[in-house]
Amino acid sequence: MKNPENLLILRYFDEIKVGMSGELSKLVRNEDLITFANVTGDKNPIHLDPDYAATSIFGQRISHGMLVASFISATFGCNFPGPGWIYINQSLGFKAPVFIGDTATTIVTVSNLIPEKQMVEFDTVILVSNKIVVEGTATLLSPKRLR
Repeated sequence: MKNPENLLILRYFDEIKVGMSGELSKLVRNEDLITFANVTGDKNPIHLDPDYAATSIFGQRISHGMLVASFISATFGCNFPGPGWIYINQSLGFKAPVFIGDTATTIVTVSNLIPEKQMVEFDTVILVSNKIVVEGTATLLSPKRLR
């Protein structure tokens, strides 16, 4: 479910079906790494120091894995299923590095509905140039309808 107008659409549990999906793309910029490092305190030189990173197995600076993984949260809150949903659980597998200048595309797909808890399970994947860089699963709790 692409949302080209960037409207925040509120959806409830009863509007969600297995197989529905949403996506969001984000360009990874140098400024993002610096801001993330300052906010979190993760100043590992593999992310910030070009000389250090040049000696690594990647040969250059890489993005923080958790910065890229946070794009999943942005997809949930700003695209699908939308605002008001509460993150309950997330598993992550980091498959490949993400470099400055890469565009990461996050896709979240409904894999299971848990009606008794008003929760939805999702398969989550992040791609760079059609290559999986992060994959996992997530569980979200639906917002309650106001009566």
